[in-house]
Amino acid sequence: MGALDGTRVLEMAGIGPIPWAGMMLSDLGAEVIRIERPGAGALAGVVGSDPTDRGRRSLALDLKRLEAVEIVLDLVATADILIEGFRPGVMERLGLGPTVCLGRNPQLVYGRMTGWGQDGPRATTAGHDLNYLSVTGVLAAIGTEEGSIPPLNLVADYGGGAMLLLVGVLAAALAVQNGAPGQVVDAAMVDGVTLLASLVHGLAAHGLWVEQRASNLLDGGAPFYRTYKTADHEEVAVAALEPQFYAALLSGLGLAQTELPAQYDRGSWLAMHARFAAAFAEHPLPHWVEVFAGTDACVSPVLRWSEVDGDPHMAERRIVVDAGGMRQAAPAPRFSATPLGPVKPARSKGADTEAILAELGYAPTTIVKLLAEKVAAGPAAREEGL
Repeated sequence: MGALDGTRVLEMAGIGPIPWAGMMLSDLGAEVIRIERPGAGALAGVVGSDPTDRGRRSLALDLKRLEAVEIVLDLVATADILIEGFRPGVMERLGLGPTVCLGRNPQLVYGRMTGWGQDGPRATTAGHDLNYLSVTGVLAAIGTEEGSIPPLNLVADYGGGAMLLLVGVLAAALAVQNGAPGQVVDAAMVDGVTLLASLVHGLAAHGLWVEQRASNLLDGGAPFYRTYKTADHEEVAVAALEPQFYAALLSGLGLAQTELPAQYDRGSWLAMHARFAAAFAEHPLPHWVEVFAGTDACVSPVLRWSEVDGDPHMAERRIVVDAGGMRQAAPAPRFSATPLGPVKPARSKGADTEAILAELGYAPTTIVKLLAEKVAAGPAAREEGL
């Protein structure tokens, strides 16, 4: 079920963008086999149960063992896509680099996800979302006059990272269907974040973006594109960019356009902000929700995580669902001809090891031997897989 039904993906388990990309591919109908290391990950005790682990079968292998590497290569021969998020050179040292894998399967799409890319002075150094944002100019543009504010880990990890990887591997897979050979896709977060910021680069090129935070059209500088406090200390989001939407905003606030400066008169933005702030502070959030409901003023409540289910639009579309006792995002986007299935729960690490080995044609005696070695390794290994 799903647009990617019949596609097999190997996911080299990691953190951040790789499990998110694996989740998306699985949600879209691909068969995703997650190859995991025995033992708990470094962040397991920090993040706890993770919805991005959903929907994949799990094969736990110690890739320092030659027989484990051969098992992965057997899977490579059957796969359409492989995704990995290690530092450059790690997969090569494991004996699973692109040359080896494409030699085993010339039509394989080999997707590589890193923060810095496969080359460059920082390529082999560690980093996280915030670091990749910091060198692109994006982090410097997000925040207040006092300093930058981390925008969660959504922009680099998932927007500039996993989404870029998904576009790349699916484009390469389509090329294979059209007769092209398999290939390596180098998806770097610094590349993806810079692509996401294309509009800002364009504004700057035309002198329409200044480097002082909260002074521009989309960074909170414009009085018609920012948040405001209401009388009950809640917040509303205002995004009335176009003149007709701005007119609807003023109408809802009870302000006359003839009494205010021109919408895009930057020199008057601070004064306009003060007028809007005073107006929103006169009434509580429910009042403003009612006033702007059904209008094109582009005004919406700023909801907390716990309030999302109560929003009529979010509820009707069932954008957040309960699966396995955990609230999480429903699969998306929505397809008319190849609808997505329900959320598939996460599998415990190594739960499918025996079944996958059998599918690969390993003899029962070999499977028993491998599983026996797992048991002999101790309680932790028994819990985590081979």
